[in-house]
Parts: sequence; structure tokens; C-alpha cells
Amino acid sequence: QVQLVESGGGSVQAGGSLSVSCALTGDIFTRYTMGWFRQAPGKEREFVAVINCNAGYTEYKDSVKGRFTISRDAAKSAVYLEMTSLKPEDTAVYYCAAQYIGPRNYARPGIHDSVYEKWGQGTQITVSS
Repeated sequence: QVQLVESGGGSVQAGGSLSVSCALTGDIFTRYTMGWFRQAPGKEREFVAVINCNAGYTEYKDSVKGRFTISRDAAKSAVYLEMTSLKPEDTAVYYCAAQYIGPRNYARPGIHDSVYEKWGQGTQITVSS
């Protein structure tokens, strides 16, 4: 059974940096697109960044481009989100997600949460001003 295990996160002042990681267990890592979505209090869940774990293609929310970097390590079956120049509006619970795409898939990763079947437990990111 596929499981996603998140780690990292925490609190930081505006302008600071944080990172989160997500490990996939129970299946072949490169057969998935994985990424991060976030949900702030009173708001809908939104896309942040995703990566095709086979091809390495990435997509980013416009407001995080240049500040956040998503990467993968196939040897560890994990994806990472490095966040710099954090802003108070980045405060949210960040959820790791995975979509099964099959073997040798070179498609651009999807940005809609409805296509992701597996979800992590979520980790809180708090940015204070």
C-alpha cells in the first residue's frame, strides 16, 4: 500500500527559509507525479509545486516561482520542497500528494488536486511578519 511520509516544516520569520520532504513507500517512485499543495485557514486547498518523478518536469504556482524549489531523489524515493524568502501569506498546512502515472511517463505533472490519489498527513508552515 502506498504511503506518503512527510517531514520538516515549522515556523520562521518573513524572509526566512524552510524545507519539507515527502517519502513514498510501497511502490515504485518513478511511476508517480508528486507534489505539494497547501491550505490556509478559511481557504481552499491550492497547488504549490509538483514534479514528475520519472522525467523531472516541474510546475510551480506563480506566486512561489523563484522562491520555492521542488526536487526529487529517486534513490530515497523522496521529493523535497525548499522554500526561501518566505512570506506571511505562505502560512498554511502543506500536504504532500502523489498521482500514479505508470512506467516511463514523460508527461507534464498535473496541478489540480483532484488527480492526486494519495495524500500525506500535512505539515504546518508558519511565517510571521
